[in-house]
Amino acid sequence: MIKKRARLIGGLVLIGLVLAGCSTKGSSKKATSSQTVKSSSKVSKSSKTTSTSKSTKAETIHLTFMGDNTLGTDVKFNSATSLPTVWAQHNNDPHYFFKNVEQYFQNDDLTIANLETTLTTSDQQADKGTGRVFHFKGNPQIAKALTASSIEAVTVSNNHIMDYGQQGFDDTIKTLKENKIGYFGEGYLYAHTVKGVKFGFLGYQGWTATSADKKKIRDNIKKLREHGCQIVIPYFHWGIERDAYPNDTQKTLAHYAIDHGADMVIGSHPHVIQSMELYKGKLIAYSMSNFTFGGNSNPSDMRSFILQTDLTVQDQKVTAAKFRVIPTRISSTAAYNDYQPTPYTGSEATTVLKYMNSLSPTFNNRISNSFVGIDK
Repeated sequence: MIKKRARLIGGLVLIGLVLAGCSTKGSSKKATSSQTVKSSSKVSKSSKTTSTSKSTKAETIHLTFMGDNTLGTDVKFNSATSLPTVWAQHNNDPHYFFKNVEQYFQNDDLTIANLETTLTTSDQQADKGTGRVFHFKGNPQIAKALTASSIEAVTVSNNHIMDYGQQGFDDTIKTLKENKIGYFGEGYLYAHTVKGVKFGFLGYQGWTATSADKKKIRDNIKKLREHGCQIVIPYFHWGIERDAYPNDTQKTLAHYAIDHGADMVIGSHPHVIQSMELYKGKLIAYSMSNFTFGGNSNPSDMRSFILQTDLTVQDQKVTAAKFRVIPTRISSTAAYNDYQPTPYTGSEATTVLKYMNSLSPTFNNRISNSFVGIDK
């Protein structure tokens, strides 16, 4: 769908709500509204009764998810092949990175990504200890690549969002707000309404599954439900790098989130595709791998995918769900990383789908680039 200007739904009185930013997506056919709020914010009872439509009309919402977008570089990397240099070589075209996939983003209702870099001009790196550590940052102007390609919201919960300390984080949030890009994670919740259906998104760094971690998840899901969200989706940053299977912590957090009201769980961080799972009729994508990835100019594994879901909502409940996987290489060429994710075709696409099905037995070989139903 084509972008349109935001129209905030009137009549909401948010008492104690800290409005931290907003972004919208819409067209001449669809009205949307969005809010990013601090997780400590409270929503008044009056807003709870007015923020959710009671219409019995069924609406189907088309969502798109992708993995790690490192729209920057580490100063230690070879600048000649770095993402900022390649972007400059293409005249800083905001469509450069996503031009081979933006058709999927432009024709959905909402597109969600992981932003795994700071957007800052600060040179003050955070102390990340000894050993092999990276500090990623990108020019704040690169945020236009997100808006130009119809990416509406990002999770900022990952192990690189504080690479340039509090200043880098604050600059990133400021840049997202200025570009009307929604954001969630690190204390922020994100609500977005399309076709009268209200979605809530949560972001977490999921390295542990303590009672405190679980309480935060449970409380945040409850808060979004009280805010009128009919669909709640957490996006976790977790797992072991280059491991194709989720660890016990990932599975514990994903199952706990669904047990306490999440409608789907998305994940990233391992830099490879991990298994997908159906749990109680809900979809879990444990790792969506890299996407536009400035963290490596020539990674050995370039496999990634775009996940799309169709959720039909009626009487405040999901009554039907479909999904499809679009196998994608993180580069338009296999020879090196040109930072242009490009869908696989033909036998290459078939091979990636076969691999994903081999990792994911609960789907019974139904992971496909065509929409298939999710067992409810």
